[in-house]
Amino acid sequence: MPLLLLALLVPRMAVAQQVDLELLLAIDGSSSIDAREFDLQMQGIAAAFRHPGVKGAIQASGDLGIAVALMQWSDSRNQSLSLDWRVVKDEVTAEAFAQAVENTARFVVGGGTAIGSAIDVGVDFVLKSPFQGRRQVIDVSGDGRANQGRLPPRARDDAVAKGFTINGLAILNEDQAVDSYYLYNVIGGTGAFIITAQDFQDFQVAIVRKLIQEISGVPIAGIRKGSEGLAFEAQTD
Repeated sequence: MPLLLLALLVPRMAVAQQVDLELLLAIDGSSSIDAREFDLQMQGIAAAFRHPGVKGAIQASGDLGIAVALMQWSDSRNQSLSLDWRVVKDEVTAEAFAQAVENTARFVVGGGTAIGSAIDVGVDFVLKSPFQGRRQVIDVSGDGRANQGRLPPRARDDAVAKGFTINGLAILNEDQAVDSYYLYNVIGGTGAFIITAQDFQDFQVAIVRKLIQEISGVPIAGIRKGSEGLAFEAQTD
């Protein structure tokens, strides 16, 4: 059998590097996000990977570490894998990822809000990564409802059927009910949940808690009201 054909027949799990979690951070870059708000998202993610709780969750997740990438998205034609996949498993690699986030430019500027398309493309980015995770999670952050592109519930359901979990970080600065929209239209899969931030200033607090939850994989039992922008969490099957 030719070597090329043999390579095509080898399952992905047999050739990909194994990790405990593949996590794609999907950041809203649509027209509702100005330069300051975009920077606050990126700074929040960088700070989160320097947070002791996040680093502790990474080290406790398993010996293989987690593979993380960052995608910027807006309308159905604008998605960019702006920070490619890399393994984070200790303080050194967490700091390296934080620095890479800080140095990442904005590739998606303006456009509509196509959450369903972001999920579809995000699934493709994960499946084409050089890693194979025991869990595969897409973390969608945004401040608005979909207004174009594929319907988010259909994209979510297709992703869940492939074994993905879709979590959400809903930013409530423009729409105080966008958390409910994410709950019923965006999140799905095993242990899926949302966390909210009242505004972009609260994003860093929210993303820390969200990453700890995603990396640890411990289910959240129900819906809770809280303070500091972390007002809504939920689990779905």
